[in-house]
Amino acid sequence: MNTLLSEKHRTVRRSVRNFCERELRPIAKEIDQEARFPWEIVEKMGNLGFFGVQAPIDLDGAGMDSVGYAVVIEEISRVCASLGLCISVHNSVVIYPLLAFGSEEQKQRWVPPLARGEKIGAFCLTEPNAGSDAAAIEATAVLDGDHYVVNANKVFVTNGGIADICLFFVRTDPKAGRKGVSVIVAERGTPGFVVGDLEDLCGMRANPVSSIRLYDCRLPAENLLGKQGMGLRIGLSGLDAGRIGIAAQAVGIAQAALEEGVRYARQRHQFGVPIGKHQAVQMMIADMATQVDAARLMVYRAALLRDQEKPFSQAAAMAKLYASETSSKVADLSVQIHGGYGYSKSYPIERYYRDARVTRIYEGTSEIHRLVIARGVLGQ
Repeated sequence: MNTLLSEKHRTVRRSVRNFCERELRPIAKEIDQEARFPWEIVEKMGNLGFFGVQAPIDLDGAGMDSVGYAVVIEEISRVCASLGLCISVHNSVVIYPLLAFGSEEQKQRWVPPLARGEKIGAFCLTEPNAGSDAAAIEATAVLDGDHYVVNANKVFVTNGGIADICLFFVRTDPKAGRKGVSVIVAERGTPGFVVGDLEDLCGMRANPVSSIRLYDCRLPAENLLGKQGMGLRIGLSGLDAGRIGIAAQAVGIAQAALEEGVRYARQRHQFGVPIGKHQAVQMMIADMATQVDAARLMVYRAALLRDQEKPFSQAAAMAKLYASETSSKVADLSVQIHGGYGYSKSYPIERYYRDARVTRIYEGTSEIHRLVIARGVLGQ
């Protein structure tokens, strides 16, 4: 697989893998069990450019392309999917929209501290009554002089418990339907900005997912991203890029599950031989390896199309759908190879199994992606 990457990308892979094995591997189990965000390594990740993978160098980013970004997310997620999620969301649906739709002043104000990892970003779209149906957003922003008065209740916010700079999707024109949704940036510490309790999740437990509420929060009008009514366009653009990141994350989890299955198949003996000698296990290993490679190739294709400035929405949706489904299937097969031990927290495959499941839900459910893909194929 490395032969498909440039020498630059292979160097990035080696560097990120070495860091993750040295810094993340020793604490991955602990932070999952404690549901704790590892602040102790954030500065180190920032110094390596993880928080600004694709941000321009002149804005303190690493200036990588989309293929390099996918490599970074996969390698982090292979060891700790929670951190892979944090980095993916931070880069793809926070920094990217700011770069693509922000004014020069907004870019200079918010991107450098995000790219350095000094501040963490969050994408605040989902509400109790709005998720896959983004147009059903109930959050409101009413212009009052040179400020917007914002009231919002956002749930399941990735990075929510630690986020400093948040992109809020709000309704600025209640009568305009889909065209009445806008994006406004809210910063932690603003009066009326309230972080809710952390969610007690099944997987991704080291990511502080929470609700964030704005109560009569007065935000300067210059915090509006793009123009009024551009909210869904901004959101869909960010999610297109985000799907590449989440697909890469799913590949990282699947790769980790495959490696654990192979390791156990070599070590565990039954009927006088390693279980990897038994044909039933070999069939599972073959299916797992094939699916992981196929998913990775789909991620690279979507990333390459984006780098070539070609239409990539369809490819990103396919990659995210296939990679997330693969992640769950491969993790499940690896649990089966482990037998009873696969259901025990003594082995890391149990964590990969839990982490894999949510990749079929966030950044667009598998069902929504199937609709997106089908409409593209049908030309609708």
